[in-house]
Amino acid sequence: MAEQIFSTTRTSLGETLRSVVYFTPSSFDLLYVRQDLYPSDEAAQDRKAQLVQLEQVGFAERSARTEIAHSDDGRDIGPYNFTVRFHDLRFVVRVLEGDAGVLFTADSMDVSSFREAVSAIRGVISGG
Repeated sequence: MAEQIFSTTRTSLGETLRSVVYFTPSSFDLLYVRQDLYPSDEAAQDRKAQLVQLEQVGFAERSARTEIAHSDDGRDIGPYNFTVRFHDLRFVVRVLEGDAGVLFTADSMDVSSFREAVSAIRGVISGG
């Protein structure tokens, strides 16, 4: 599954892909990190551990976000889909499916590429 997640993400994002992390509420695996980003595997692992810790909250907030999305007055915003965090220089995207999640980081990218990547990742982690 790790290779499929990396491959589908790389296909959608190309050379702008910086890293890919698979995570659950209690653990994570660094699936890919671009070689020019960190001086060692340990440095990459440490940095991504911090990021995963922040993003694991998504499992708890997902139901609240979905509930907020529905209103009785017909002004729904739709169910929660995925999170894109815009930083000055890069992007962090979080995809959740059941008790699994994927984070990927990228250089600049358009929203349609993010949607493609998220759709492909969901297919892999849901077993579909």
